[in-house]
Amino acid sequence: MSVMEKIKERARAADKTIVLPEGSDERVLRAAAEASADGLAKIMLLGNEAAIADRTRDLGILLQGVEIRDMKSDPARKDLEAELVRLRGSRGVDAAKASQILDDPMYYGTLCVKTGLADGLVGGCTCPTADVLRPALQLIKTRPGISRVSGAFVMVSDRKELGDDGITLFADCAVNPVMTARQLAEVAVASAATLRQLLGLEPRVAMLSFSTKGSAVDDVVEHVIEATRLAKEIEPTLNIDGEMQADAALVPSVGEKKAPGSPVAGKANVLIFPDLDAGNIGYKIAQRFGGCEAIGPILQGLNAAVNDLSRGASVKDIVGTIAVAAVQAAG
Repeated sequence: MSVMEKIKERARAADKTIVLPEGSDERVLRAAAEASADGLAKIMLLGNEAAIADRTRDLGILLQGVEIRDMKSDPARKDLEAELVRLRGSRGVDAAKASQILDDPMYYGTLCVKTGLADGLVGGCTCPTADVLRPALQLIKTRPGISRVSGAFVMVSDRKELGDDGITLFADCAVNPVMTARQLAEVAVASAATLRQLLGLEPRVAMLSFSTKGSAVDDVVEHVIEATRLAKEIEPTLNIDGEMQADAALVPSVGEKKAPGSPVAGKANVLIFPDLDAGNIGYKIAQRFGGCEAIGPILQGLNAAVNDLSRGASVKDIVGTIAVAAVQAAG
């Protein structure tokens, strides 16, 4: 069974509702039909019901079991507007402003998650990442103890000796260009939780650097050392070590030589990069040169399951992200 099939199996068992705000996009309509037919989640589409019916008929798409909510006529709209005023009234959001904000499907979908009408959201194939993250950060916010959202990729290699049977999680590869040591530590803790959630694997976290255990001295190395210390402070039982070069983290013979006695060296299945430059470049090199499958980006650190799509996302990508969100929503 492939890694994505394992995630889909967990999604079916979770039985969650995922809202898709971009109900007019053909890829989203096809993904909604596929995800619903495959039992990955209960799907809620936002959009005009008559327009969606006309479009799906023209495209030959059967939306069996998919709930369509028209934001203009939804009976829940008034309650959602009132909730938005409650949440954002101190920021100047009154009833008129709330009504205007809820014309934005990303805000509408996010508020559906916040109020429990849906368990998670998948969006972003028609808009920038910021348009997905903004309502999530304003309404759902980050988990206790986590100040930043981050983006992870599950990397799947044919080289089964790496990570866990070829599976390794990379982060942060998508969101934060620069992080404090505390924020980097939070990414490590959130990434460990993501690996447990999605695949039931016990994380072994390596905090990556160009140095291994003092082989080089520099402020950026000290930054990673401090982040490692803080991660242990946040989650004392976390199996984490660093600072560590990537080969020491992944290859047993190198890990034994460079970091003898480390509980992580040579067998890491979570790689935390020191900054977004390294993380983004690293996952793309692994994908293009190493032939790894990259599942993600997976947003982590929020109080609920919200995931962003590339604007170039395929139907397959959207279906996979729906499965990921359903598993995340299960906690």
